[in-house]
Amino acid sequence: KAEFTVSEYVPVKLKENEFLMMTIRSHDQFNTTIYGLDDRYRGIYNERRVIMISKEDMNNLKVNKGDLVDLHNNHLGVARIAKKFVVVPYDIPTNCVATYFPEANVLVPIGSKADRSNTPASKSVIITIKPHQPT
Repeated sequence: KAEFTVSEYVPVKLKENEFLMMTIRSHDQFNTTIYGLDDRYRGIYNERRVIMISKEDMNNLKVNKGDLVDLHNNHLGVARIAKKFVVVPYDIPTNCVATYFPEANVLVPIGSKADRSNTPASKSVIITIKPHQPT
């Protein structure tokens, strides 16, 4: 018999210019093993360092398909950055973005995890997006 629990819903409150990032796997990825650079489910080919973002958010950020951006997270005063992600327009809700796992793992705070399973909170990471700055 199944046992169900009810969790309290706590909405994520984003500030202006913040996005809720989730990390996902491509169609040919199993756990951390990556078998190719193509994701035929999402129409992305020969690249994994991408950020999938709505056209409306792209317009607000003044970025175009193929532009390079840097992703920033500042959780509890610790700055994290993932550089040189390719902008991909995608049918996703505004203020939400998707990136591939493990490419964006650097943005997931190590202490940000589920209460009971201790699973990293890689589906709920607050980020900002800025034009790529070469180092």
